[in-house]
Amino acid sequence: MNQAALKAQAQRWLNEGRRALIVQVQAARGSVPRDAGARMVVGTGQTLGTIGGGHLEWMAVQTAQRCLAAAAPCPEPQRLALGPALGQCCGGAVELHYEVLDAFALDRWVVPPGRFHVCLYGAGHVGQALTQVLADIDCSVDWIDVRDEAFAGLPDEAWTRAPTLRCIVSDGPVAEAMAAPGGTHHVVMTHSHALDYDIVQALMTRTDTGLVGLIGSMTKRRRFEHRLQARGVPAARVAELACPIGVAGVTGKEPMAVAVAVAAQLLAQPVLHRVGAPQVGECGLLPTDPPQSTPSGA
Repeated sequence: MNQAALKAQAQRWLNEGRRALIVQVQAARGSVPRDAGARMVVGTGQTLGTIGGGHLEWMAVQTAQRCLAAAAPCPEPQRLALGPALGQCCGGAVELHYEVLDAFALDRWVVPPGRFHVCLYGAGHVGQALTQVLADIDCSVDWIDVRDEAFAGLPDEAWTRAPTLRCIVSDGPVAEAMAAPGGTHHVVMTHSHALDYDIVQALMTRTDTGLVGLIGSMTKRRRFEHRLQARGVPAARVAELACPIGVAGVTGKEPMAVAVAVAAQLLAQPVLHRVGAPQVGECGLLPTDPPQSTPSGA
């Protein structure tokens, strides 16, 4: 669960009247499971998010739940050396802060900018798998397809699990590519090789993109290289095209295997531009009620 989704779920808990505490890593030093700013929300029988697992998280959950059961004030901040205090081998130290889940706590909860922003072109099987993987990563995704029915059969959890996901049906994916912010990563996997080429050609004219990745084989890459160079795209820029896409060494062709390899490649990219979550009301934001029809696979 990414930070934006965690905060959104915490807001739902508050709206439902559920009592809970927010546990935050207020400060961190040395080797620790999660950095400062990581949060989890602890209710009487359920938790959301994680501050790193292990004995540290178990202790924090127990502390919070005892407080909730006794209707006691929040514990004072806890400063813990993970080795001596908890027997963990990390070797670092953390300070944990506890606060009641209320409107004031949510107002103070600032969701940090995402690791990256990605434009994903194509809502076929691999695209669907990739959005599932990226939903738990602090990033934002514009998911673009030309087909009206492309997003119609998304599972219900897609509407709450990934508040930084925008589904955009567009007749002009090339225009979407050209309008994307500088530093955006682009992953091209539409239902049409001709459309793939048009998007990639447009992106190759830009010098401010992040990763430009294309799903396909080495044969597809060579054909695209030949056409791009014939259109005057510099060889050095063509060489930057990531195709086949995904980290090396992953041999599986199942949609989720490909998606994991692509997500790993995105995470390995240098941070060029940090983009926050899309704001409510922006064009393309997922509607409140999911559509009912069935998507077509690519």
